[in-house]
Amino acid sequence: MKSTVTQLERRFDVPSYLIGVIDGSFEMGNLLVIAFVSYFGAKLHRPKIISVGCLLMSAGTFLMAIPHFITGRYKFETSVRSSVNTSTSLSPCSASSLDPLTPGDRLPAIPGCERESSLSMWIYVLLGNILRGIGETPIQPLGISYIDDYARAENVAFYIGCIQTISIIGPVFGYLLGSICAGIYVDIGFVDMDSITITPGDARWVGAWWLGFIIAGTVTLLSAIPFWFLPKSLPAPAGLRLSGYTAGEQSRFATGASHSEDKHTADEPPVLLEMAKEFLPSLKNLLGNPVYFLYLCVTIVQFNSLIGMVTYKPKYIEQHYGQSASNANFLMGVINIPAVALGMFSGGVIMKKFKMSLMGAAKFAFGTSLLGYLLSLFFFSMGCENARVAGITVTYRGVEGLSYNEKSQLADCNSGCFCSTNDWDPVCGENGITYVSPCLAGCRTSRGSGKNTVFEQCQCVAEAGQGPHNLTATAGHCPHREGCDRIFPYFLALSVISSFIISLGGTPGYILLIRCIKPELKSLALGLHTLATRTLAGIPAPIYFGAIIDSTCLKWGQNRCGRRGACRIYNTAAYRIVYLGLTLGLRTASFFLCLLGIVLLEKQIREEAEERGKLGNGTAEAVTKGEEEDDSGDSSAHYSQLIRTSGREPDRETRL
Repeated sequence: MKSTVTQLERRFDVPSYLIGVIDGSFEMGNLLVIAFVSYFGAKLHRPKIISVGCLLMSAGTFLMAIPHFITGRYKFETSVRSSVNTSTSLSPCSASSLDPLTPGDRLPAIPGCERESSLSMWIYVLLGNILRGIGETPIQPLGISYIDDYARAENVAFYIGCIQTISIIGPVFGYLLGSICAGIYVDIGFVDMDSITITPGDARWVGAWWLGFIIAGTVTLLSAIPFWFLPKSLPAPAGLRLSGYTAGEQSRFATGASHSEDKHTADEPPVLLEMAKEFLPSLKNLLGNPVYFLYLCVTIVQFNSLIGMVTYKPKYIEQHYGQSASNANFLMGVINIPAVALGMFSGGVIMKKFKMSLMGAAKFAFGTSLLGYLLSLFFFSMGCENARVAGITVTYRGVEGLSYNEKSQLADCNSGCFCSTNDWDPVCGENGITYVSPCLAGCRTSRGSGKNTVFEQCQCVAEAGQGPHNLTATAGHCPHREGCDRIFPYFLALSVISSFIISLGGTPGYILLIRCIKPELKSLALGLHTLATRTLAGIPAPIYFGAIIDSTCLKWGQNRCGRRGACRIYNTAAYRIVYLGLTLGLRTASFFLCLLGIVLLEKQIREEAEERGKLGNGTAEAVTKGEEEDDSGDSSAHYSQLIRTSGREPDRETRL
């Protein structure tokens, strides 16, 4: 989904903030059902619920691809009629003079465009993404709690690290698939590619975004099969059978009743009404835990930063460093995401090797996040200058620092052409300056066709040229700035290092989440955590990040009906400041909450240690008394009973 952001933006002619709404609709689907799935699903057959979720995800993914098959072919903006016959000469200047437009005029409406626009094909993508969100809901809370219930305590961190690592391999293939699809024209097989005048680096290019959704939907459909055949419960770990181990959440309710007093066995479905009665007390108990509540606040703020950054990072690479959408997605898939996966896995391995305590995990996660943040500050120094576009970022004489407005696109060199300032059909002059259209470049004639079109007698090119012979221009943007090409590898290297360091704290953070609360509340805690982060971060972050990015747009395109479409070129410096500033500003705020959370966690651990000390003294006295009364070994059973009736398993909660 992230790899198709710019493709969808251009295909449906919508601004970035609306793409943010579409992207956030996945979390909207989660919001609808996650609280109930997390609580009730923990008492039912968890693997089968996950399987049903996979089926819903597959259906939603297929729905997202439907607009491609029910709407017309993609028609990009162009101010020049293309000729297949290379001997035919087309005149951009004289063609425009036949229908003069003054600055600010809209393009004439194309018949049928109102009907096509009213269909709003992007709504299918929105609804499909909501359905995907509903289907994905059970996987995280029910899957992790299933592992935590049936694994040895010392292996849980390692297993969750593996799960987190594998869950990131998916986006690796997603970005790679998105890269391949972005390099394929959207209507491949239905149009003559020789007649297409744009390349994948053009701001109007749209790749085959729909193809990736069809492939992803098929894979998701197949993944539902093995989940369906997993058992409801697994045998208890061998080392815990003798100590009165019971299978976590499915063997007791949130009230902490002992196994012997429970009305239901692990194989009997509990009464939904009785489960519902325990929901509000459980929720109150959970939110009343100050460490858990602060953990929620920290992750909400950090997820706002993370989701906003990840959603628009490929677009940032495209706009800032002049890379195509295909290259940007490829780099995210093969460089950035694997670094995150390696960091998540390494974090789990480090925890297992050094046997970190709960406080150690919290400090480790805070330290890695802070170090990654400090490294990320260097991104501000890796800036690029704006592309040289006549009438937008430079004058027609090549002087930089122009403040853009529509009249600035008109000059003496193109005054006789009566050009429309609404067109976006860029050409590159021999002087290294990009012009918004051949007409605005003052070109009188053209030869060739498709991508090989050459425009001649361009008066504006000569005006900013070094000599009288620089009068030609070629289709497309001028190559990007040399300074950006030199600094781009350093940007990639720093991005990989900072992503790896920040990701080291991912697994310790998850362990902190499930160990700072009562064991019977694991699924509810995970579900509420997912609900809060996706509702308060996953939904709004892409929207307000997109809106702020839209504010840096210098030139907007137009759709077929003459209304504002997708942005064609941004103010590079402003884009960098608002994008990086918002990302790092949110993370700055989260660190203050982190420090307060660590203080409260230390206090909670100290209080629990005192409680266990009192419980240990009482247990020792009970064992001594039991030995005096009966030498048959009943003291061991009595000790196990004390552990069960306390409602907590001491080692599983505070040690890994």
